[in-house]
Amino acid sequence: MSLDRVRITAPTVWPMFRRSVPVDHAPADPVTACALAAAAGDRAALDEFVRATQAGVRQFLIHLAGPADADDLVQETYLRAVRSLPRFTGDGPARAWLLAIARRAAADAVRTAVRRPRTTNVGDWDAVTARGARVSAVDEAVLVGELVAGLEPDRRDAFVLTQVVGLGYAEAAQVCGCPVGTIRSRVSRAREDLVAALEPGDARASG
Repeated sequence: MSLDRVRITAPTVWPMFRRSVPVDHAPADPVTACALAAAAGDRAALDEFVRATQAGVRQFLIHLAGPADADDLVQETYLRAVRSLPRFTGDGPARAWLLAIARRAAADAVRTAVRRPRTTNVGDWDAVTARGARVSAVDEAVLVGELVAGLEPDRRDAFVLTQVVGLGYAEAAQVCGCPVGTIRSRVSRAREDLVAALEPGDARASG
């Protein structure tokens, strides 16, 4: 999604952006520096912050809510982020702070929308492997994506954040609001779930 599709109505919130950043507060990364500058009223920094983060935000939301809802949730995420920027202190990475907002936006959408339960095509995968048919890399990627979407939500979030979006375990823990050890455990169990789901039916039955 391009920057012009994230429609931030800055004039409605920009008067709040007058907080100065302490001189001795050195941002740990460029994205956090952009967020702090945007909080101080720098529109160019806000644009750069969106450009630097929107791909990861959208990727995360696709896994949480599905492709059909991802673009609307990206928009909602950035609108919430803009409203919250005056309270962002830079004590942690801005990317993790933003993904936590995205996670809450997706959770709110799930609670308020009428949607079908997530399902996976494990049965279809078993049928294909049982026939010994060749599965293309594209088809396998689609199946894996569906299986990831069907993981238990906490395991899915931890797995997507660390293995798809590329966050470290500490940043993922900040997004999910839990200890680093919990993230490691969730990622490990998510991997186990995926491996088990991708095994042929006969292998699972004999195990």
